[in-house]
Amino acid sequence: MTNVGRAPDNPLHSKLKSGDISFWDDLRSATDAAKTFSEILALSTLRRRALHLKLDRKPGTNPRPIKLALLGGYTPYPLTELVSHFLMTSRSPVDAQLHVGEFDNYAAEIMEPDGELAAFKPDVVIILPAVARCRYDGPLSDPQDAQRAQAAKTATDLLQLADLAHQKTGAPVLLANFPLPAGRDPGAFRVRSAGSDWTFRKLVNLQLGLEAPSHITLCDFEYLSARRGITESRDDRAWFQSKQFGSADFVADCAREIAHLTTARLRGPKKVVVLDLDNTLWGGVIGDDGVDGIVLGDVDATGQAYKAVQKLMLEFKARGLLLAVASKNDLDKAVEPFKTHPEMVLRVEDIVSFQANWGPKPDSLRTIAHELGLGLDSFVFIDDNPAEIEHVRQVLPEVDCILLDEDPARRVLQIQDSRLFDITSLTAEDAKRSEQYRVAAQRQSLQLETRTYDDYLISLTMSGEISPFNSVDIPRIAQLIARSNQFNLTTIRRQEPELIPLMNDASQLTFTVRLQDRFGDYGLIAIVIATIRGEELVVDTWLMSCRVLKRQVEEEVFNELLRLARGKGLARIRGVYIPTVKNGMVRDLYTTLGFALSLDEPERREFVLDTAAAKPFQTRIAIAHRESPPKEKPVAA
Repeated sequence: MTNVGRAPDNPLHSKLKSGDISFWDDLRSATDAAKTFSEILALSTLRRRALHLKLDRKPGTNPRPIKLALLGGYTPYPLTELVSHFLMTSRSPVDAQLHVGEFDNYAAEIMEPDGELAAFKPDVVIILPAVARCRYDGPLSDPQDAQRAQAAKTATDLLQLADLAHQKTGAPVLLANFPLPAGRDPGAFRVRSAGSDWTFRKLVNLQLGLEAPSHITLCDFEYLSARRGITESRDDRAWFQSKQFGSADFVADCAREIAHLTTARLRGPKKVVVLDLDNTLWGGVIGDDGVDGIVLGDVDATGQAYKAVQKLMLEFKARGLLLAVASKNDLDKAVEPFKTHPEMVLRVEDIVSFQANWGPKPDSLRTIAHELGLGLDSFVFIDDNPAEIEHVRQVLPEVDCILLDEDPARRVLQIQDSRLFDITSLTAEDAKRSEQYRVAAQRQSLQLETRTYDDYLISLTMSGEISPFNSVDIPRIAQLIARSNQFNLTTIRRQEPELIPLMNDASQLTFTVRLQDRFGDYGLIAIVIATIRGEELVVDTWLMSCRVLKRQVEEEVFNELLRLARGKGLARIRGVYIPTVKNGMVRDLYTTLGFALSLDEPERREFVLDTAAAKPFQTRIAIAHRESPPKEKPVAA
């Protein structure tokens, strides 16, 4: 149990009293470890005291302000207190300003034309529908088609309500589904009728999950109640006395999940899993035990547990995560099990960067980041050695670390429960990502063999395709917009429902770029959205995968902008750069392409190009164009 009592020697109380800024790190660790409602509420009290005392934080860790609207069929307190605490103590702390709706009035509040919800302008809307509204209103003996139809309508009505909240506020929506009932009634018949509370709620939850659009995230109360235990999650007295939706500990579970889903939308996804080898992917030390002596495989329980971890890593790869190795070993010995051990699930070709040496692990991680062209904040490091984990945490605090459980049998669940690998969408492109990064190493080798960089570009025999946005590409476009941070001129985030109208708007010029070379297919790697304003084409969004930097894709995007602007008879192209912590690499992109700086402010830079005087670049990419569908004319303001 987390120690949060009032004893004078309690570390949290002592640090709070002395004004020690490491209080916040310890508070986060204590919150992560807390299991019960009472523990978390006590920690939240300490948090509020620290805020009252204006206790400083470490540089760069001040919480980001965010506005949350919480609507639902339950009493909001103490859920609101717990959500605020989990947000403030997350890895990326958030200071939540809350708008709380009236008890069980969420439908009216969302449908009200000019109500408080729209005026609040929330960043996230949270909807907790009342479980009483998820029941079949006819007899159990009704035809199953009628029962299933009502379940589908219940789900559709909720999704439409959540979609309306999104339309009114422009904010993403967290919509809770329904915990399953704990009562045994009506006995074994509960699984034979779609009208029983048990089956009806499962049908509604299934429909909600399968039909929710990308701007609606399901907060899975069904899963959370099952994980804790359905009977332990229920508290009828709490409902009758104060209209709580479950037991105190279950409310804490749900608050933690709401906070996690909220912060997940604000931080970038993890892209790289860096793995230790000895006693991580197999039992034993390869340098001492040899391939025949390591513990791995189906012969015994421990070997199966190590194999299960490898299978999980292979699943991660299929989701689009990149696997890398950082091991203190001789390279030839470290690679040997991947090539020769019959029980190895992972093979050398599954690893995009293999660092086996006797240097510090942080140095290996930096090398991997350089090779892949990715930020270290997108890395997760997994090791069984607490000293190695602590070294990486101290030197590279931006890297998330998992210190593996001493029992290999518990490690798969431990890694899954870290919540570092949650996904919100999955496309066919994700499964190809590892191979794309692996062949990048082959391209680098070719570059070393050629005399000049132009010779190297010619030898790649690159070909590309430029095409307007289309419905097939929209999921991938939305994913790239959400994930791209470095080569992203404005970092404007758009979700699928916001992208679809652009395809038929004559005032918007949109296109994507695909690229391939003789080593493989990069897939869709660049996105541009530009708006016609008077005689100008204003580049609203330009983002690109860092994997194709210096491949002349930038020049081909410029050529396409120039071609489109001239085709519309526009006199100028205006480029916008909005600086962020991560996109400094493109600060001067427009000037390198011949634009003139017209506005230079700390939070915005603008560049202008005269289309009549500009000349297209000659590149080594053979470009093909896919024809654009006809667009509707813009409506006059």
